[in-house]
Amino acid sequence: MSDVPEFGFETEAPRHTAAYLRPAVMELLPPLPQGARLLDIGCGNGYWAGQFLTKGFTVVGIDPSAQGIAIARRVYAKAGAAARFEERLVTQTLLTDIGERPFDLVISTEVVEHLYDPRTWARAAFAALKPGGRLICSTPYHGYLKNLALSVAGKWDWHLKPLWDGGHIKFWSRDTLTQLLAEAGFVNIQFKGAGRAPYMWMSMVLSGDRPA
Repeated sequence: MSDVPEFGFETEAPRHTAAYLRPAVMELLPPLPQGARLLDIGCGNGYWAGQFLTKGFTVVGIDPSAQGIAIARRVYAKAGAAARFEERLVTQTLLTDIGERPFDLVISTEVVEHLYDPRTWARAAFAALKPGGRLICSTPYHGYLKNLALSVAGKWDWHLKPLWDGGHIKFWSRDTLTQLLAEAGFVNIQFKGAGRAPYMWMSMVLSGDRPA
């Protein structure tokens, strides 16, 4: 894992994205029983896992950041807590790799834009769900009006940040992310914008279900 860049996880404090993502994520959350099982792909410092622990979920988080996983374990994987955090990359054999059974819910916020192979991520999320389970994911939003505004304002260099080590390498629209999820087998794909005014959203949150 030494060749995986760190992403600045210094404390358990949430990234600023959590504040504007949370309403959309919670709107797409299906009704789940106490003790439902959640997999957080790209859990970082465990913030989102912690949110679901307070709701009575059993949580497993994975992330390639040793720094993030160390914080998540220190803060959330306390004695008696229904939480487990593992330093690893996402794979389609994840359940076998970590010795877990399928999950009721998979969450993956602001992850897919960092991946060279997003299809593996989508297929892994699908494979990790039990039939009828749901994926909720988010990524920065791109669409015609926002792209036009960036062009007029001359802000593409600022927006793309090519000098950001470990930064974004994929730039998704609603259509392309929907296509990715559909290719992996997800159905009932839903969309929510998050942050800023409509069509200028900072991020988008999508959910998709594994057929029952």
